[in-house]
Amino acid sequence: MSTFDPIFRIVALVPAAGIGARASGAASDLTPKQYRMIAGQPMLKRAVRALLADPRVEQVQVITAPHDQLAQELLSDLPRTIVCAVGGAERSDTVLNGLEQAGLAENDWVLVHDAARPGLPREALSRLIDACLENGVGGLLAMPVPDTIKSADQTGRVARTVDRAHLWAAQTPQMFRVGLLLAALRQAKKTGQALTDEAQAMESAGHQPLLIPGSGRNAKVTWPDDFEWVGSWL
Repeated sequence: MSTFDPIFRIVALVPAAGIGARASGAASDLTPKQYRMIAGQPMLKRAVRALLADPRVEQVQVITAPHDQLAQELLSDLPRTIVCAVGGAERSDTVLNGLEQAGLAENDWVLVHDAARPGLPREALSRLIDACLENGVGGLLAMPVPDTIKSADQTGRVARTVDRAHLWAAQTPQMFRVGLLLAALRQAKKTGQALTDEAQAMESAGHQPLLIPGSGRNAKVTWPDDFEWVGSWL
């Protein structure tokens, strides 16, 4: 689908309430990961700009921790972007809080994107939106796992080699109908289920999200060294 259907809205949500502890080099560096500079810009700003590249994204809502005023300052010059300080303790709490205050209809679409993926290519974003609009439920960008995968035992030794034939590494954005995702997140919270991404909530609710080929440039900045190598091609 190449044209925007006015029956629904497409809104992006960027959870940015965490601190990204694994990306901190020195123990004294307490700057939240999303605000650290990468290739001359705050990483959060690059991630938001990547979402704005597709005109079908009506608005980007950045969800920060309460009392966090830095995002508003950094993003004030970007169009179609608002900041909501309703973040929770965990990523799933932040996404749920953001959706509940977003004022979206159940039939609208939400794209949830990591602030730590500043290199999202426009063509990958467009590919995701096109596929999800045709599907009706939603899906996520992902990459087939290229490496040999080992499962470890409790002593740190190899327990077995895992067949990678059907393994994919999940990326973001992950795009779903607002009503379906809200119901899935609320149910997971009610049952105390720990979630690593939105697709897992949808899976638990009985849905089968689409896997849409992502991009190697959509890598996640997780460790201290990642800032240098991701920044080198940004």
